[in-house]
Amino acid sequence: MVTKHLARMDLNLLVALQVLMEEQSVTRAAERLYITQPAMSKTLQRLRELFDDPLFIRSGRGLIPTPRATELAVQLPTVLSSVSLLVEKTTFDPQVYDGEMRIMTAEFIAVQVIPTLTRHVIAEAPHMSLTLTSEAGEEARALEDGNLDFAIEIARPYGSEFHVTPLGNFTPAVWMRTGHPLADREKLTLREMLEYPFIQYYLLLSGEVSASVESRFDRELAKLGLSRKKTLVTTQLMTAMDALWQTDCLMMATMHDLKMEGETYGIVRKAYPEELEFDNTVPVVLVQHARTIKSPAHQWVKDQIIGIVQEIKEKAKQAARAR
Repeated sequence: MVTKHLARMDLNLLVALQVLMEEQSVTRAAERLYITQPAMSKTLQRLRELFDDPLFIRSGRGLIPTPRATELAVQLPTVLSSVSLLVEKTTFDPQVYDGEMRIMTAEFIAVQVIPTLTRHVIAEAPHMSLTLTSEAGEEARALEDGNLDFAIEIARPYGSEFHVTPLGNFTPAVWMRTGHPLADREKLTLREMLEYPFIQYYLLLSGEVSASVESRFDRELAKLGLSRKKTLVTTQLMTAMDALWQTDCLMMATMHDLKMEGETYGIVRKAYPEELEFDNTVPVVLVQHARTIKSPAHQWVKDQIIGIVQEIKEKAKQAARAR
């Protein structure tokens, strides 16, 4: 494409040329374009300079197209139609959309949202592909560059170029196997908990995987001059669940989520000990870059995720009422 040449060209000239072709009269063409006849004559002169051809010859019957104009008359409708399609806002149809959506979220959230989202994609957007990752390096840069479309994560400060949609709150909880010595306790105390080793699953953490990395629970313990023994530190959810099931380890997770895994592994959830006085809700948000806000495909995926989360929350409410 010769962009240097196109940069000097006014696409309105092509519209004027098409009208001149149809009317073969400067006067009638001016009327259709709502401009004066002198202005239309100047436009014709610009067209002649652009194509280096007279284009039209005056006669008693009006304007007679030159061979060059006749050639353009064949090509011009297709060109104008293509330009029109390029700038017109099209209706999004998920059934025919063919593209990839890249989502970053912790595995703990992914197992609750992504399977249902996958079902929706198969049923309603069969040509769409979902790519899921739990880490994206420089997440903000990835969202900006298009290497990532959405991130589901704990809320934090964001720049004005990011759009954030609240999804809800996680309530932290202590997990253990059903046969654990503390499983029958109505309330836990820190003293009791700290007698047992812990599994630290990187639930909503990112970065270096190490026992030395402090979670919010570790920081709260430090305020009280306490610490815990981390026997296993992992980013692998299923490994963490199997280890929890086979040992007397405790794990910090959430109260009302991951129902399937809790039931499969026979997990008991307990509220945090009352000695820990801090806001025990963790806000989770859906983040996207401003570049995708006007994208119908991204809006469709966003609507699906929000709908799935709302359905999960509603089921949790119904289960709570049933208890």
